[in-house]
Amino acid sequence: MRRSALFAALTGTAVAAVLAAGTPASAINTYNAQPAPERHEVGALLVQWDRDGDGTSETIDWYCSGTMIDENTFLTAAHCTTDWSPGVKFYVSLDQDVQGALDKAKADGLTPTQIATTVGVEGTEHTSPDYPGNSADAHDIAVIEFSDAQAAALAKRWPFTPATLPSAGQLDALGSRALDAATWQVMGYGTEEAARGPGGQTHPGGGVRMKAEVGFDALNNTWVRLAMNESRNYGGACYGDSGGPNFVTLDGALVLAATTITGDGPCYATNVSYRLDTPSARGFLDEFVALP
Repeated sequence: MRRSALFAALTGTAVAAVLAAGTPASAINTYNAQPAPERHEVGALLVQWDRDGDGTSETIDWYCSGTMIDENTFLTAAHCTTDWSPGVKFYVSLDQDVQGALDKAKADGLTPTQIATTVGVEGTEHTSPDYPGNSADAHDIAVIEFSDAQAAALAKRWPFTPATLPSAGQLDALGSRALDAATWQVMGYGTEEAARGPGGQTHPGGGVRMKAEVGFDALNNTWVRLAMNESRNYGGACYGDSGGPNFVTLDGALVLAATTITGDGPCYATNVSYRLDTPSARGFLDEFVALP
């Protein structure tokens, strides 16, 4: 059975509870979030796995978010691709409403494998060999790589333009003042922020691609910390947004600066994202994509 230690990825049990809550109305979080149908490069990571250990991969659901960074490569987080049962398979969907697609396929009575291939396109997982690292550098980065045939199938179903990666040390070169003045956006399929009820906190929604502006907070050696301040019209990431993009607008263009990894449990305050302009991230990505 899969175990995840990080806030923004859902365990199998948690995702089942969240997704059973009903048709998703929002994601990222409730406040200051908007649908993102135009962001065709942002997708959901679906996983087909053996929940009960009987040797049959009977469970298929979305678990994390990610971004196409070239025609063959989907970038996500390492904690989304590790600690699954043997025989796990990974699929990617670039659908705006992946939960709706899953609900329809399940209602049609399809098998888990049929659901997986109906809703997404299968790829091969590659996780950083240095994951898990430490607080200084978690190495929390992974990709789903597609063969030429798989990539062609993905692009036929959901035409997209790959995201633009940052150049080496680009965020350091800009500095905190320029980064604070820039516009930041987080995107993904995650749940809403915590809703308080008689039974405690729940995280409703999820499964629909959303976007929200966030504020710059701090730049560390491998992390970008972003603020989810509702009073400043900011939103932020939540459960299921792991691996999803954190874009910054530089010279009028969206640059994929970092990927969502963690944050505060209720999803009210902080989005902690893994930088993509560092030697560590670039050293891993260089095996799969042409870097700027």
